[in-house]
Amino acid sequence: MTERENWIELEKQYFLPTSKRLPITLVRGEGTRVWDLDGREYLDFVAGIAAVSLGHCHPEVVGAIERQSRELMHTSNYYYTIPQVKLAKLLCDSSGLDKVFFCNSGAEAVEGLLKIARKWGKEKRDGAFEIIVAEDAFHGRTLATVTAAGNEKYRAPFTPLVEGFVRVPFNDVPAIKKATTGKTAAVLLEPLQGEGGVNVPDDDYLPQVRAWCDEAGILLLLDEVQTGVGRTGKLFAHQHYGIEPDAMAIAKALGGGFPIGAFLAKDHCAVLGPGEHGTTFGGNALACEVGHTVLKYMLGHDLPGQVAKKGEYFERKLHSLADRHPMVTEVRGKGLIWALELDRPVAEEMMGACSEEGLLVNNVKPTALRFIPPLTVSEEEIDGAIEIVDRVLARFEAGGPK
Repeated sequence: MTERENWIELEKQYFLPTSKRLPITLVRGEGTRVWDLDGREYLDFVAGIAAVSLGHCHPEVVGAIERQSRELMHTSNYYYTIPQVKLAKLLCDSSGLDKVFFCNSGAEAVEGLLKIARKWGKEKRDGAFEIIVAEDAFHGRTLATVTAAGNEKYRAPFTPLVEGFVRVPFNDVPAIKKATTGKTAAVLLEPLQGEGGVNVPDDDYLPQVRAWCDEAGILLLLDEVQTGVGRTGKLFAHQHYGIEPDAMAIAKALGGGFPIGAFLAKDHCAVLGPGEHGTTFGGNALACEVGHTVLKYMLGHDLPGQVAKKGEYFERKLHSLADRHPMVTEVRGKGLIWALELDRPVAEEMMGACSEEGLLVNNVKPTALRFIPPLTVSEEEIDGAIEIVDRVLARFEAGGPK
């Protein structure tokens, strides 16, 4: 048994089988590239599910971890720490929101939004507690966020579910209006649905939802866990549409690969008080120093502006693939989050074929391949990914993977 096979067999013996993994054991990363146990190199267009924002082992991130880990890693939230306050200030200043709470993941950040909506509705809207959510949404893996999600297969094993969620089609403002009642406290949306297939709404969708929430006197909550912190070509995806949410959740890219999440709120709905929310590890000094370093680097180097330009380049390349391959029926995305819609349910097989060619992508639907590279990806690396996908598409159109 080789060392590679040994690690895979050990995983099967000791780990809950909740992930469907490719038979690849990764041991090293640098920039947009990773290497496995056998020394094989891959272009990484998964990026830790959009989390490795500055690329693998970016010197600024590594430096922040090394520096802060020698000084102070964790104290709990009984005490003030400088990295936490620095990151809170930078986030609020750059987002236009007023208050922040740090946690460890995107799911926890969305949970914070749900608690804000529940308490705000109790205090400000005569006990309203329902939250309107969208079909095909994904908000995390906790019981409440799974309930809010739009995919029945994620909800079905865990019934009975948390009450108070009303589901409507995505990109459908009349449906939101129709679903709004006196029990409605908030609308919760992703500006662009990532796990649902990279579904991009009409340009007037979020502005209309914002106007309706204002008219109806309810909150607009945005899940920017995957779209926020540079991914779409703006610091936050809602900035494409000239609106601001009442509260939003972020995570993933903020840590550059290190775990951190946060939710932010305007003062008028920052209703959580002492003892009403908490976390042991959330906002620890190490995570916040890394988050501050990542965000400061992004702002200082105008990474969102660079992403917008690279996104236009990537879009042209993907459309060229679609022009050459009838199997591709649609190209969807913005910035550096894209999907190819296929005319048959072979995305999982294509993901495996791409990995064999040296490209890591993922299948968000049976008919959709997603591309979410580090925000520092180069045009040359985009070209390399396109060349691999081109070859794989040709193989499938010729009768399947060989």
